[in-house]
Amino acid sequence: MQVKSHILVIRLSAMGDVAMTVPIIRAIVAQYPTIKITFLSKAFLKPLFDDIPNVHFYSADVNDTHKGILGLHKLHKELKQLNITHIADIHNVLRSKILRSFFKFSNNSIAVIDKGRAEKKALTRTENKIFKQLKTSHQRYADVFEKLGFRINLSNPAPLEKPLLDTKVASITNDKKQHWIGIAPFAAFDPKVYPIDLMKKVILELSKNHTVFLFGGGQSEIESLSEIAQQNTNCISVAGTLNLKEELNLIAHLDCMLAMDSGNAHFSAMQQVATITLWGGTHPFAGFAPFNQPTDYCLVPDLEKFPNIPSSIYGNKICEGYEDVMRTILPKTVIQKIEEVLNSNS
Repeated sequence: MQVKSHILVIRLSAMGDVAMTVPIIRAIVAQYPTIKITFLSKAFLKPLFDDIPNVHFYSADVNDTHKGILGLHKLHKELKQLNITHIADIHNVLRSKILRSFFKFSNNSIAVIDKGRAEKKALTRTENKIFKQLKTSHQRYADVFEKLGFRINLSNPAPLEKPLLDTKVASITNDKKQHWIGIAPFAAFDPKVYPIDLMKKVILELSKNHTVFLFGGGQSEIESLSEIAQQNTNCISVAGTLNLKEELNLIAHLDCMLAMDSGNAHFSAMQQVATITLWGGTHPFAGFAPFNQPTDYCLVPDLEKFPNIPSSIYGNKICEGYEDVMRTILPKTVIQKIEEVLNSNS
């Protein structure tokens, strides 16, 4: 079938933000099968798109080959050879602005994301806070494609077929005789991380009846998770053991994922795995909840005690005296929610 439109999608940011685009990319190629997508991002994120038809991943080496204005100009010349017809800038930062400016004389249709900065500022301020659900990031991404003439329906995503278990993953997991639960206890910023002493209680209880897999990255997380795994039966840390493609393969076979407001939550949700998230300094109202998950899968602090939540969009700021907000999410509450989800999905 002849390709009528070729859309360049630009999202150069962190893995969680890019993972959130996956359900939208799946939806557009399913609903517009003649479209070709070139997704521009950082090389290590390529596995997120490996199983999506009509999608070509293009690596942006923003630290070397494509660094600075000259590097972005070189990137533009490379991309120009691909016969792009439309450009969806779903990042809208300095790099993407410069890159798309090079295309403005190429007769491409260009659309840019509206990040809703004003309403997000109103949501996070302490005075005259406007506490309401904002448009989700997924819908903001979809809106960009609609501006290009491609309206996307996100309400009923097609069921995904589970991939075969990778050989290396299978050697770590062994046979599945219990529910498999993934737990990703860390995040980029401390205000988004559930207190480790409470998380250990959750892991201890869950590992009595289920197999628990711990996810994380970076040397300190690897060491911490390895220690926790050694202290619990039926608990396996895959941090530092599997690469991203292999981690995604394991996540696809989980019965449930417990994560913070972080990338791993989006890795599981994009694969239609039940995803429970714990929230601290941030809040689902900002629009970053995992895709197509029930609202009660998001466990938030006691907002009567801590009315200034959310104190930031990304979790990099916290109000004074709010350092322990997540302690109002009790381990028993987390465990009960997970058991409830496992039972309902059995």
